[in-house]
Amino acid sequence: MRSAAAYYGNSVQSLPRSAMRLPLSQSAPAVGIAAAAGPAGSHAAPRGLTGASSRSSVRPMGSRAHVGCSGVATCGCVGGAGGRARQQLQMRRLWAPTPALQPLRRSQAPLSRGMAVVAAAKGVGKPKKDDSPYKDTVNLPDTKFNMRANSVKREPELQRQWAAQRTYETLRDANKGEVFTLHDGPPYANGDLHIGHALNKVLKDIIVKYQLLAGRKVKFIPGWDCHGLPIELKVLQSMTAEQREKLEGLKLRYKARDFALKTVAKQRDQFKRYGVWAEWEEPYLTLNPGYEAAQLGVFGRMFLNGHIYRGRKPVHWSPSSRTALAEAELEYPPDHFSRSIYVALPLQSLGEEVPAEVAGVLQGGALAVWTTTPWTMPANKAVAVNGKMQYAVVRGPGGRVLVVAEDLVDALGEKLEATLERLATLTGQQLAGSRYSHPLDASRVASVLVGGDYVTADSGTGLVHSAPGHGQEDYMLGLQHGLELLSPVDDAGNFTAEAGPEFEGLNVLDEGNTAVIKALEREGALLKEERYKHKYAYDWRTKQPCIFRCTDQWFASVEGFREEALEAIKGVRWLPASGQNRISRMTESRTDWCISRQRKWGVPIPVFYDKESGEPLMSEATIEHVQKVVGEKGSDAWWQLPLEDLLPPELRDQAPRLVKGEDTMDVWFDSGTSWAGCVAKDPALSLPADLYLEGSDQHRGWFQSSLLTSVAATGAAPYKTVLTHGFVLDEKGVKMSKSIGNVVDPRIVMEGGKDVKTQPPYGADVLRLWVASVDATSGDVGIGPGILNQTADTYRKLRFTVRFLLGNLNGFNPATDSVPYDQLPATDRYMLSRAAAVFEELRSSFENYQFARFYQAVQRFVVNDLSNFYLDVAKDRMYVRGIDSPDRRACQTVLAAVLQGLLPALAPVTPHMAEDAWSHLPWEAHVPSVFQGGWQSSPVEWTSIPEEEASTFRSLLAIRGEVNQVLEKARTGKLLGAALEARVVLHVADPSLRARLAALDASPNGADPLRYAFIVSQVELVELAAEAEGTDYSAALEVEGVGALTVGIARARGGKCQRCWNYSEQVGSVEGHPALCERCGPVIKASGFQLPEPTAELATA
Repeated sequence: MRSAAAYYGNSVQSLPRSAMRLPLSQSAPAVGIAAAAGPAGSHAAPRGLTGASSRSSVRPMGSRAHVGCSGVATCGCVGGAGGRARQQLQMRRLWAPTPALQPLRRSQAPLSRGMAVVAAAKGVGKPKKDDSPYKDTVNLPDTKFNMRANSVKREPELQRQWAAQRTYETLRDANKGEVFTLHDGPPYANGDLHIGHALNKVLKDIIVKYQLLAGRKVKFIPGWDCHGLPIELKVLQSMTAEQREKLEGLKLRYKARDFALKTVAKQRDQFKRYGVWAEWEEPYLTLNPGYEAAQLGVFGRMFLNGHIYRGRKPVHWSPSSRTALAEAELEYPPDHFSRSIYVALPLQSLGEEVPAEVAGVLQGGALAVWTTTPWTMPANKAVAVNGKMQYAVVRGPGGRVLVVAEDLVDALGEKLEATLERLATLTGQQLAGSRYSHPLDASRVASVLVGGDYVTADSGTGLVHSAPGHGQEDYMLGLQHGLELLSPVDDAGNFTAEAGPEFEGLNVLDEGNTAVIKALEREGALLKEERYKHKYAYDWRTKQPCIFRCTDQWFASVEGFREEALEAIKGVRWLPASGQNRISRMTESRTDWCISRQRKWGVPIPVFYDKESGEPLMSEATIEHVQKVVGEKGSDAWWQLPLEDLLPPELRDQAPRLVKGEDTMDVWFDSGTSWAGCVAKDPALSLPADLYLEGSDQHRGWFQSSLLTSVAATGAAPYKTVLTHGFVLDEKGVKMSKSIGNVVDPRIVMEGGKDVKTQPPYGADVLRLWVASVDATSGDVGIGPGILNQTADTYRKLRFTVRFLLGNLNGFNPATDSVPYDQLPATDRYMLSRAAAVFEELRSSFENYQFARFYQAVQRFVVNDLSNFYLDVAKDRMYVRGIDSPDRRACQTVLAAVLQGLLPALAPVTPHMAEDAWSHLPWEAHVPSVFQGGWQSSPVEWTSIPEEEASTFRSLLAIRGEVNQVLEKARTGKLLGAALEARVVLHVADPSLRARLAALDASPNGADPLRYAFIVSQVELVELAAEAEGTDYSAALEVEGVGALTVGIARARGGKCQRCWNYSEQVGSVEGHPALCERCGPVIKASGFQLPEPTAELATA
């Protein structure tokens, strides 16, 4: 038989480094629960349960090892214990496909800490037989809560459990708090979800779950945008050219509906896999008849309020899609180049205000204009000048006389590679009224007009070529002066006959542009051509350039309610605050909204036209009737039913002279009326909604369209708070692109890729934890393998901590075993005060949508407060004291309180882990789900700890860090093997603090004496610094919050207890158990344990 001394003599610090690079084997519960069967307090136990020392916070990868790093799996540092390779090896072992770690019960033979690590390092399947007579007397953690999440299997199981128990529905219906409405912005139903969708929907779900935990009534209705061109294009792309030719409008709508519904079903399943709770069986779809009817109702109210009109004006037109586009449907690539030209327009006559001295030199001159759209020259109807700007008459190449802005003479000279001679100057106002001939048609004569502030000397020539049919400012100038709206371009972007026979049929963005430039050169009007990089609108769907084109369209007159909208913006809470300025600027500068589209798949504009005159017929009666029909039959009825059935009874006799309009509504009008189609229709929701949450691009999209429709129809904003998040980039800050290969698929994040080494299955909770960690509401965020690995490491720390708590609460029932607050040791009261402060910070983080703050706070709590301090020092009480001892029950009281507060706090972000842990509570829970347990408010007494007492513990923790530093030096110097071999001699210069520490040290309980805080066998508080300096190893320090401090380390006095490993001068005084100390002896005697006779030699071993 081996002696107990031989058995207990191993410690982690005495092992070779190679034995410290692996997590403990399956036989030992080391990771997150206990390092092995050895008693708490031995330095063989990891100093930090979840991966940091008592002096460290969460350390980034690549940082140095912390002081006292033991190298076991719970340590997250990558320094002295094997570095990055050790950490990677640990992670591979943690997530390798091996049998789940089983809990270690008292009936099993435990390993010592040192032997457990050795066994793991050697890959031993079973530990060597433990011959210690006290092997079954240590109270080891016991839980079936798995160290490994096994997310691919376990998360779907928990989701099915929620569905079977109707957890979300029960909370939705049973909560008694106020209504909280988070209105879902509808994603587009035209493909698989990407990581941006995951970010958005998980953020929403975190909010929903927290609000439910807080007792509020929450009904979250998911939505989908189901109409519009992208879905039409998907349908058309799936067909052959011959099939497309034969496809009728109504059949196209049927195919588009089928495609949208299939996509909705696919996206819904993907959202559910994220753990998102919602009304999945009753979402709002913009293609539902009830929704379409509500949309028509908003349109009708806006029409009756005078905000809807039909007009002919230039709009963004997509030749590739053959439809008008709204601003929100445009994008502006950063590298667009246009063919810009400088053109001379020959003057025919001078205005009345041109000074006589200038008139003489202007004879035979020309106006120099500049444009980035040469193809609009055939539609030129005027030249705009700034009335206050100075213009120069100059002589250029070949003696040609030109008019150009005074401030741009030199710039134009550089462009023309010539020195321009100034001949005279005049103002724009004086030049106005002059006439010029069109360079491509001398019979067309136009005027110089005073334009607006858009005419500047920032670029070009200071004279603006104006084509009212192809530009917004030009259009306004044309309205002011009665100019013709010439727009000789068809739906495909080709010149019509109005442009002239030379250009007819040519595409304006291609050969048409070239033909115009060549014609101008032929006529001697082209001064210069060059490539020009600038902002240019593209169709966001086809990625092709757009044009401005004058067409007959339906518009919402933003001018009619702009001031109301701006006032409504002021009453909304914008997060971040910069959102208010952004949407205000966009609303101030917004032109009238073109809401008509020349497509088939959408909600029809309910208008009829006279066959002969083309005059529209639309009234309150016609709109209400169409709304009723659509509500009953859906918008297909507009194409299915005869015209007379779409008219109210009193107007049916007019059907023979009418035709139905063919235009559909802008999809932004569809989604922008969701406040009416979803929120206003459901009595369980409140309008205005409490929160809208989408990407920052929606200030010009859904946020704005919702605001405009709501203000125009009801006079109020549809939301109280608007929260925005940034875009998702890769971990280098680069936009994701399939061509680059940096796209992160949320499904692969959760389920893993083909190569699990490079794409491991992290599960939904890690994805959700990433969402909380990245502070998405402050800007763009990154994701990639490195970031996900770090997030997974944080998740493991959280899970290991929860497992430790569960394991050490085995056999504890809060209802019967809790220790009253006023009977708790000071250490426990301090821990509860910290828990209360942290839980309040977490609550505040959720209430204010500060999810990164939650992430940081919960990490600090788990690492600094729990792992590095309380759980570290708690092991001694939990493992060594009697099962029902007051000290152990006091500790369990705190552990239970922390667990009961931590699980609800984690539940919004990592719901699967929180629910899994709840199902493993060692006592019978009063409700089946952690969510039904609600948010746990801390008792007032937890926060009532006196400041002096709290200050004492803050100082104690600072001292503890310094003690660890000196202990490390003593170990390095071979004075000690394990920390329990040490006696700490401590001198604190501050007499007040020294007295308070002395009071703690004199406490009769098993928690407050300083040796438990330092995890050493003995502590001496001395009056003189010299006493500490006289030890084997010492350090004199100045510590913030402590003052002058001297720490000395010597070997502990007495013998080593063979059960708790503490050193005591009373070892050998316990009758019948000569190898035990004064603490362990009574525990063993009370248990009735008898030392076998052959092992009596322990006394002399």
